[in-house]
Amino acid sequence: MGGDVLRWSAYRSMPWKNGGGTTREVASGTVRAPLAPAGPADGFDWRMSIADVDTGGPFSAFPGIDRVITLVEGEGMVLTVDGTPHPVGPLSPFAFSGDATTDCRLDAGAVRDMNVMTRRGRATARVRIVTVAAVRGTETACAEGETLLVMAATEGIAVVGPDGRETVLGRLDCVRHEGPGALTLRGDGTVAEIRITAPH
Repeated sequence: MGGDVLRWSAYRSMPWKNGGGTTREVASGTVRAPLAPAGPADGFDWRMSIADVDTGGPFSAFPGIDRVITLVEGEGMVLTVDGTPHPVGPLSPFAFSGDATTDCRLDAGAVRDMNVMTRRGRATARVRIVTVAAVRGTETACAEGETLLVMAATEGIAVVGPDGRETVLGRLDCVRHEGPGALTLRGDGTVAEIRITAPH
């Protein structure tokens, strides 16, 4: 369909850096950009994952990394970033620095969040929540040098690629598309749209 279909059932599970929970990696990558400094010898320029947060506590530190967290299950949480509390509600992207001292408080039970991380100076991420209406398709275009990820936050979403093929997404399934082209979203539900770009 002109993009990679990434299924929830196939995401790789791994422990948190600080051992306080588990994360499922959706996708990660590096960028090739003439103006970007040399990337890490190992690791990623960007990474997207889904984390299960069952109890409150400190977040792992990720120096040099920018983060955007979006709640995809649960009623909400409070992130205290360098001493300032920030309520984070469902499907409301929240950006913060991986350098910051960050603590999580759960006032309404366990949550599941989508976490997008980018290495500062190498890549940036923009996260947007898109409502897909059944009456008309929603088109989302991808530019040269851009990585587009579309994750189904609800059931009832299908993606049509540039080649016209339609793929039905289960909840938390994702489509990854690189470079110029457009994806058409069909159905009735909500998706998270993540765009990864390199410095210009």
